[in-house]
Amino acid sequence: MTSAMKETFRSSRPTSPPPPPAPPAPAALASKVRTLAPTMTRSMQRVAETVAGDPAGCAALTVTGLAERTGTSEATVVRTSRLLGYPGYRDLRLALAALAAQQATGSAPAVTADIAVDDSLVDVVTKLAQEEQQCLADTAAALDVTQLEASVAALAAARRIDVYGIGASNLVAQDLVQKLLRIGLIAHAHSDPHLAVTNAVQMRARDVAIAITHSGRTTDVIEPLRVAFDHGATTIAITGRPDGEIAAYADHVLTTSTARESELRPAAMSSRTSQLLVVDCLFIGVAQRTYETAAPALSASYEALAHRHHPHP
Repeated sequence: MTSAMKETFRSSRPTSPPPPPAPPAPAALASKVRTLAPTMTRSMQRVAETVAGDPAGCAALTVTGLAERTGTSEATVVRTSRLLGYPGYRDLRLALAALAAQQATGSAPAVTADIAVDDSLVDVVTKLAQEEQQCLADTAAALDVTQLEASVAALAAARRIDVYGIGASNLVAQDLVQKLLRIGLIAHAHSDPHLAVTNAVQMRARDVAIAITHSGRTTDVIEPLRVAFDHGATTIAITGRPDGEIAAYADHVLTTSTARESELRPAAMSSRTSQLLVVDCLFIGVAQRTYETAAPALSASYEALAHRHHPHP
């Protein structure tokens, strides 16, 4: 496709800007800090880690007071607030006060220790369960419902759906596709980056392309999404880095959370958990919107496979 044709497709998209995302819920603050800290400057990291570590103390500080406590500037405090998803420091202080109140009543989950090489399997099970619960809670708290609803609407009306993911994210892509197929939608999961791009070239308006990448920087996922975007498809990014490169080619961004990465727990493990929650939300939303056709399709798929689950003697 020529550059002129790409510009035609882009210019045909709605020009009105999307509504700004709602500030993250107080419970999601620690997750946002963990997710975004690697992309911050050192001074911004100090601010972010300080407010996440002592929400009650920081909620009582003015912007000047927090700047002095962290050895930074007022401008750095404001920039950090905005990067964390709050319009300004005042909004961050309100979230800190709410988080401090949650912690005081014991409703906020405690941060667990990393899994150690000499942990017993009982400890491993306990720690993993706590981390998974925290990851799911953080993702649910931070998920932009407006973006989710728009994504569901696009999928429910889609002529065709392509989903891109590499590695662990491809497992999530396949999970979403097999669910959509069972309610009668045309969906494909692409793990081969060349095949993904060649299929993206065929996408048009009313088609939907979904890219799943925790880092937001996976080239083999970004490229087919960009091609689908250029050809007029509605594009959705499921990512732990809403400010990553992938967002430039996404009409809708669904943000996932992740637990702390450690030697025995790579990011792919916890990102997969939060990604599965998001795709389950997408599937249920689409099934609700298309219930009149989805319900019979589900019943038919159950009946077609029943003999495999309960073979005749």
